[in-house]
Amino acid sequence: MKITPRFIFDCIVVVLLGILHSLSYEIFIFSNQFAPSGINGIATMIQYKLGFSVGYMSLIINVPLCVAAFLLCDKEYAVKSFLFTGTFSLALLVWKNVTFLDPFIYETHISPLLAPIAGGAITGFVTALNMRINSSTGGTDVIARLYHRFKPNSSIVHIIFILNVAVAVASYFVYDFAMDPVILCILYSFVSVMVSDNMLKADKSAVKVEIITKHADEVSQDIIDNLHHSVTEVNARGMYSHTDLQMLVCIINKHQLADLERILAKYPDTFSFVSRVNQTIGNFKHVKGK
Repeated sequence: MKITPRFIFDCIVVVLLGILHSLSYEIFIFSNQFAPSGINGIATMIQYKLGFSVGYMSLIINVPLCVAAFLLCDKEYAVKSFLFTGTFSLALLVWKNVTFLDPFIYETHISPLLAPIAGGAITGFVTALNMRINSSTGGTDVIARLYHRFKPNSSIVHIIFILNVAVAVASYFVYDFAMDPVILCILYSFVSVMVSDNMLKADKSAVKVEIITKHADEVSQDIIDNLHHSVTEVNARGMYSHTDLQMLVCIINKHQLADLERILAKYPDTFSFVSRVNQTIGNFKHVKGK
């Protein structure tokens, strides 16, 4: 593992994300008596019943997990994950002994749904950014990485799902046989997954455009110069008119569709059809124009 400027920058981001994650727990979760999903959900219920801080419990769980990941998987991933969980745990212990956060603590006297929505959104944001820089929030994420190390063709999704269901069900018994904590846990999990998935897909989603034209060279150059994406040309034949044509295939960002329409409007005998691309792999963004 090399210590590069990018690695140092990522570590700073991880520390800031750990602090943000801890603030989310302190402001939205602990004060509203519900457990989030995953390992921290179990730790939150233990804190509620026994008073044993989530900060300590998170360290107890994640230190051996991160050590195992360091020895068996990706060292950079393990170091960043440990840095995140360490920051998260330390920050929770700090917030427990200060009072300046008290005015910001959100309680459900306004709406019981806003706390898991806000907390889930922050968790989704934190999770997505961690994944982008080869880090994690610890707990089930590290377990998933270790599991994949030994069984690369297997999925741990069902294990995580069962764990989250167990946390939701246990909430009913831990929080005095009430249904509200169960519903809040489910809502929190749903929002966090939706936010993280959409953030991770945001830069990878695009549209595929297939253009039928007699002006392949002109249209292609226009797309390259103005949209800065390359184009693939395929020979085609119109079966109604038995005319030789060209089909151009290109992947562009969704916000560029209007620009593409203006380009194609300049060329007669040209039409296109568009399909959604859920993910692009590789670099399709940086084609230099003239």
